[in-house]
Amino acid sequence: MYFTDRGIEELQTRRGDEVVTLAWVADRLQEFTDTHPEFETAVERLATWLAREDDPDD
Repeated sequence: MYFTDRGIEELQTRRGDEVVTLAWVADRLQEFTDTHPEFETAVERLATWLAREDDPDD
């Protein structure tokens, strides 16, 4: 199992019953990159991918 899988499983376990907004997720990602700037590129790629997920032109 990859570390990512464990992290996603923990997220589902801890927050799986909550409903959150994209604004909340964006704030959390910004807080994370402010604390861990070395992950800025990875977070940017994730955010871009999520933003384009349903765009048939991409």
